[in-house]
Amino acid sequence: MSNSNSNKVSRRSFVQTSVLGAAGLTILPGFKTFKPNETINLGFIGLGRQAMYLLNGFINIDGVKVLASADVYDIKNKRFEKRVNEHYKKKGISVDVRTYEKYQDLLARTDIDAVVIAVPDHWHALIAIDALKSGKDVYLEKPLTFTIKEGKVLRKTVRENNRILGVGSQQRSDPNFQHAVKLVQDGKLGEIEKVYAYVGGPPKPYDLPKEIMPEGLNWDLWLGPNPYVHYNHELNPPISLNPEENEKIWGGWRWYKEMGGGFTTDWGAHMFDIAQWGLGMDKSGPVKITPAGYKDFDFLTYEYTNGVIMTEEPFNEKKTKGVKFQGKDGWIEVSRGHFKASDPSYESKIKKESGPYETKIPHQINFIEAVRKRNDPVVPVEIGHRSCTVCTLGNISYDLGRPIKWNPKTEEFVEDVQAELYMHREYRKGYTLPAL
Repeated sequence: MSNSNSNKVSRRSFVQTSVLGAAGLTILPGFKTFKPNETINLGFIGLGRQAMYLLNGFINIDGVKVLASADVYDIKNKRFEKRVNEHYKKKGISVDVRTYEKYQDLLARTDIDAVVIAVPDHWHALIAIDALKSGKDVYLEKPLTFTIKEGKVLRKTVRENNRILGVGSQQRSDPNFQHAVKLVQDGKLGEIEKVYAYVGGPPKPYDLPKEIMPEGLNWDLWLGPNPYVHYNHELNPPISLNPEENEKIWGGWRWYKEMGGGFTTDWGAHMFDIAQWGLGMDKSGPVKITPAGYKDFDFLTYEYTNGVIMTEEPFNEKKTKGVKFQGKDGWIEVSRGHFKASDPSYESKIKKESGPYETKIPHQINFIEAVRKRNDPVVPVEIGHRSCTVCTLGNISYDLGRPIKWNPKTEEFVEDVQAELYMHREYRKGYTLPAL
């Protein structure tokens, strides 16, 4: 992937794309106040395919310097080091890039101001918590955490340590999604009756065959708190440097319930997130969740206290992953690069940009601006936690094979001892989640 300067975004463009998310920002005290021209030093933890997209964005932001990385697979550290050095060499900038196997060694550095965490979901909470406690600000990939309890603890840790945490739900910095949500919240569609949020199905049990471990991969550290599963290359896709060959697939861990949440969390953290935003439920959530296949329910269904129904259901024949808001007075369909409305005058005039979606960097600029100004980014921890909870609740209902009731105020299941067991899961020996 090229580290060109073509992804630079102007200050004006950033303001335009983040204007909706800027409402209600919280000003946070911090350990360090950055001067306008002071460089923010970044470290990366987890160096798979998504991290390389994020690197391409962050490294091109003015006032940011990428200095370090940590990954349990040595060849991915080498790829990172090579790309960062090549980028700065072209710019005539001298840097001392260091790589580590253990993320704790990176966090011990006092010159690193913030970290970008793009590891498998089962590691999200513990690494982010350690980073926050070490005084680092955090850009954390979605979904925020693997369990609901992890999300509660992470939220608490952010606020107790006065840190900035931004969630990688970059659709909130996309002008098309911002335009759609503004129309919904301005009442242009009338009272919302139903939301279609198509994301795909839940995870399945791990069924990949056992393979020989490649040299340079510390599988025990890759597993971390996760119960043991055997190695298969799809979990941590291989790469090569000579000749250079990058990942051909996304890390397959996300499709298996032992390590990920399937499409329910992978795409739900994007599309359910937009639905929650549009419905004004960023600080709340559904009250009843029914899995697809239960009695006459064809789709995973969420019910809200205001009567709105959200289904994990396609809204067109192409089965586009996106969101459709259906109101009494009209409808809007929105997805990546797609916008359609019952009233043509509502349709977005924003042109679709070329290139991978993950390389668009207004969302990343927003995080850097939040670090500088010590205020909440567009997607702070509270929003990331609520959206992640919606996804996880869907998977819990699938596992139980029946409806579950949820109290979004107390964040507890309603008279359901069996469902309560899914609030968290047992870690491997040697790993502990801090207390709430």
